Amino acid sequence: MKQPVIYFLCTGNSCRSQMAEGWARVLGAGKIVAHSAGIEAHGLNPRAVRVMQEAGIDISHQASQVIDPGLLNQADYVITLCGDADERCPVTPPHVTRLHWGFEDPARATGSEEEILQVFRTVRDGIKMAIQAFLQELEDKPASR
Repeated sequence: MKQPVIYFLCTGNSCRSQMAEGWARVLGAGKIVAHSAGIEAHGLNPRAVRVMQEAGIDISHQASQVIDPGLLNQADYVITLCGDADERCPVTPPHVTRLHWGFEDPARATGSEEEILQVFRTVRDGIKMAIQAFLQELEDKPASR
């Protein structure tokens, strides 16, 4: 059985979509294929790497990249993680299911380093919960047919 291809999109592919890709690769191992990209490539945010490492997931090998039209057309699901990506995402073919999960941009957090990291952790944990729910829906889908 073909594993669904999930494409996580965000503005700069530096934080939210990178964390989503990391979670999806671990939580959906063997069930899905996960990728991420951005409208632009802003580089991998070191704080995103740090908070994911705290959760036991290494995303340091992932690279910030712009949307690949070929991959976009191969995707089964395109999930945007910010309003900008949702509005600016290229048109997807009819077979692609588009979902939007809006999360605040942790890169815009202000305050002390610990306060900023806490925003990153909150977004990280929210993305994890969204992916767990999404994977559960995928698992339940064949049973509902």
